[in-house]
Amino acid sequence: MATVTNTYARAFADVVMANRLDAARTLAEAQQVAGLARDSKALREVWEAPSIPAEQKRAVLDSIVQKAGLSRPVRNFVAVLIDKRRTRFLSDIVTQFGQELNQRLGFAEAAITTARELNADERVELEGDLARVTGKNIRAKYAQDRTILGGAIARVLSS
Repeated sequence: MATVTNTYARAFADVVMANRLDAARTLAEAQQVAGLARDSKALREVWEAPSIPAEQKRAVLDSIVQKAGLSRPVRNFVAVLIDKRRTRFLSDIVTQFGQELNQRLGFAEAAITTARELNADERVELEGDLARVTGKNIRAKYAQDRTILGGAIARVLSS
C-alpha cells in the first residue's frame, strides 16, 4: 500500500508544481473529496464496486465536483484513481500528498502542547524559533495540557 500511496501522491504533487497550481487550495479540495468518501459508505461502495462501470463512477464524481465547485485537476486526479481502481487508498494518498507538498514547499508540521493558551505573539515567536531550528516554515497545531508545569512540548513531524 505504501508504494501505491507514495506513487500517486508524488504524481499529483508533480502536477500541482508543474502547473503552478495553488497548493493549499488543491490540497483542501482533495481533502474534501477524501472526507466525503470516508464519511459516505454509499459513495465508497460505488467507487470500489468492480461491477459498476468506471463511466458511472466518474459520473458520480462529476456530480460531486459540480456541486462542490472543485477544480479540474482534483477531478482528474480522483478520476485516475477510479480508473485504476485505487479509490480505497484515497484518504491515505491525500494524506501523503499533503506531506509531499509540505516537503517540496519547505514546510514542516508541528504539534505544540502548552500548559496554557498562547496568544498570537507567543505563537509567532515559538513558530519562528522552530523555523530557525528546523530550517523550514512551520505549520503548527496547538493543544493544551494543564499537567505541564511550564514551557512547551514541540514535536516537529518528519515527512
